[in-house]
Amino acid sequence: QVHLIESGGGLVQAGGSLRLSCAASRPTFRSQVMGWFRQAPGKEREFVAAITWGIGNTYYADSVKGRFTISRDNAKNTAYLQMDNLKPEDTAVYYCATTRADYSGNLYYRNSYTYWGQGTQVTVSS
Repeated sequence: QVHLIESGGGLVQAGGSLRLSCAASRPTFRSQVMGWFRQAPGKEREFVAAITWGIGNTYYADSVKGRFTISRDNAKNTAYLQMDNLKPEDTAVYYCATTRADYSGNLYYRNSYTYWGQGTQVTVSS
């Protein structure tokens, strides 16, 4: 079992920045993937970004490419999502999630992730 704790959400004006953190309760395996998803009111939860704990390969949704950066600190069992040039349409609850060590799915799909954080609200005002 892995517990994930997100932090760093808040209210920001359009064009501003926020940095989200996701701390895991225990060390992760190199084969695991950490992902960020978001869910706006009345919408499905959607993929935002992902990173492999081992090599550090990164993946992004088209809507955030060039604005968001995912990273991880293996020593701290923590992943980050740096969000720059925020837009009102980025407003959502942001969730971090991680796969199991034996994961073999598509990292863009929420069903590939087993452990989820409680979510943190990000609100971007225009």
